[in-house]
Amino acid sequence: MGEIPNPRKNMLSGPNKGNYQIWVISALLVAIMGFTYFSKSNSAITISEKRFEEMMLSNDVAKVILIKNKDLVEVTLQEEALQNSKYKLELEGNRLANGPHYKFKIVDAKIFNDNFNRIQDKMSRENQINYVPEERQDFDDILINYGFIFLLIFGFWFMMRRMSGGGGPGGQIFNIGKSKAALFDAENKVKITFKDAAGLEEAKEEIKEIVDFLQHPEKFTRLGGKIPKGVLLVGPPGTGKTLLAKAVAGEAAVPFFTLSGSDFVEMFVGVGAARVRDLFKQAKEKAPCIVFIDEIDAIGRSRGKGQMPGSNDERENTLNSLLVEMDGFATDAGVIIMAATNRPDVLDAALLRPGRFDRQISIDKPDIVGRDAIFKVHLKPLKLHAEIDSRKLAAQTPGFAGAEIANVCNEAALIAARKDKESIEMVDFQDAIDRVIGGLEKKNKIISPEEKKIVAYHEAGHAISGWFLEHADPLVKVSIVPRGIAALGYAQYLPKEQFLYQTEQLMDEMCMALGGRAAEELKFNKISTGALSDLERITKMAYSIVSIYGMNSKIGNVSFYDSKQSEYNFTKPYSEATAELIDQEVKNLINEAYKRTLNLLKKHQAELEIVARELLDKEIIFQADLERLIGKRPFEKPTTYQAFADQNDVIDPTPSAVNDANIVLQDLNENIKSENPLEG
Repeated sequence: MGEIPNPRKNMLSGPNKGNYQIWVISALLVAIMGFTYFSKSNSAITISEKRFEEMMLSNDVAKVILIKNKDLVEVTLQEEALQNSKYKLELEGNRLANGPHYKFKIVDAKIFNDNFNRIQDKMSRENQINYVPEERQDFDDILINYGFIFLLIFGFWFMMRRMSGGGGPGGQIFNIGKSKAALFDAENKVKITFKDAAGLEEAKEEIKEIVDFLQHPEKFTRLGGKIPKGVLLVGPPGTGKTLLAKAVAGEAAVPFFTLSGSDFVEMFVGVGAARVRDLFKQAKEKAPCIVFIDEIDAIGRSRGKGQMPGSNDERENTLNSLLVEMDGFATDAGVIIMAATNRPDVLDAALLRPGRFDRQISIDKPDIVGRDAIFKVHLKPLKLHAEIDSRKLAAQTPGFAGAEIANVCNEAALIAARKDKESIEMVDFQDAIDRVIGGLEKKNKIISPEEKKIVAYHEAGHAISGWFLEHADPLVKVSIVPRGIAALGYAQYLPKEQFLYQTEQLMDEMCMALGGRAAEELKFNKISTGALSDLERITKMAYSIVSIYGMNSKIGNVSFYDSKQSEYNFTKPYSEATAELIDQEVKNLINEAYKRTLNLLKKHQAELEIVARELLDKEIIFQADLERLIGKRPFEKPTTYQAFADQNDVIDPTPSAVNDANIVLQDLNENIKSENPLEG
């Protein structure tokens, strides 16, 4: 038997059938230009009415035609006159030998008639001729008058062809209920594998098991196990959910259908449900196979919320159809549903139950080991300097997702190329990290000396507070070079990668955040608007301490945080009296932290002055500069940065080496995963 051709392969490898449309339009344009070129009116030479009179009196005119609807007169010469030298030379290029040879515009037909009779009176009777009046429509007139009708007919024909499926994707109205899922099989294999999905070891193990189940089902069924029906990938944006699905498509030796949740949504009623049914019909025909739905929250939102009574929600119909299909086929059908979302909280409970999505795989932001693996993947195609160390870069990027790490590597390559370097150096990666976190460096931004001084003391306040607070993460890089849209200065520190925080640690972080404003008040006896982001952060922290984490003595061990609460819920789970108490306790907490910060900076005012002056002089200082200026931290426990340096023995405690190891800013809220505070 001969090999059965794959229709999809033929479709992909064959010529692009849509190119014929270009040839049709080109032929139409050529035809229009040809008709216009060979039109009688356009082939004649334009003359004046006075010269026409001379031709008439010379008895050279054979025929005169008055085109009344165009106020145009066409003149055809006698055969003898055409041999005359005064006509022969200018008529050599005339395309119509039989005329008309000349033309001229008139003002009015009545006036022309009077003038023509006047000329006739000057001629002998045997030489007199009469003009022929007529009305005419050339091709351009037809195009103007009937072009809209032609356009409508052509448009209708073209649309009907697309309706029938011949015009490519997006216009197949007759096939609107068909699934838009892209199929990847042995003929159309994805080149991404599990090796490319670095830093997702636990998730890969779960996914590998699914792929293995499809390829070797007897390995599991012999023990009585059943194949899972659905796998839901959950995690923040950029952590690699879609990449992991692509790796499954590349590794699996089974057909792989992929589409997004928005592909089900259409303006027509019932289309989403029809596409769901068609998708599963195709999947059953290709079983065993995998169906991947990206951003499933587009159709999987909880039903009944925010709807008018009696309304018909198309999205709910699509979800209902999906629920029925997922629970409607047998377990041995060999169809596994994979889905990805970064908003699992909005998904319908019926969609998440076992039997539909049996497994939920959490893909969180990678730790230092995961970031190291991700960096190795993205560094592989780059031309690097010998000093580049992936672990060093991983330590400098806490809280970075895979997409952000890829962006850092790309930015570093662009920065190095901009400087015409032969390879990417460590300083390029530092600039890239600063670029990604803080924004573009505004070297040409004009700042007054007064503002620069305020910014210097503000950032020095952060540095001193973090340096002399035991539980605060000390700042290892301070800059007063403007970055981004509004940042006049910024401070970078390396937060600990931890999940549990004690009250003392949170208080120290609040004090460090308030160090900038406290330094301004201490130095200038005034405060500025530069502490906006700091105040925003500590306000969220304070409300979290009081009303979420139960760390306040007056409120007690009570948390008003509801993980299942809707984002549009405006009701408070506490009374007005409790709200006032929360507000008062938050205010007291912040005031206490501010007084503590002021006392700390008064005690170390000399160090504050030294650091601020150094900032005004150099604009950027590093951890080694802080050690040189104000001494080492008065705590035995090393910082996260120092611990990493000692552990790996790759970073020298020199200013240049620390310069290579700029540490990025990581918001505390990312670490403690705090929610938005409840307003009191």
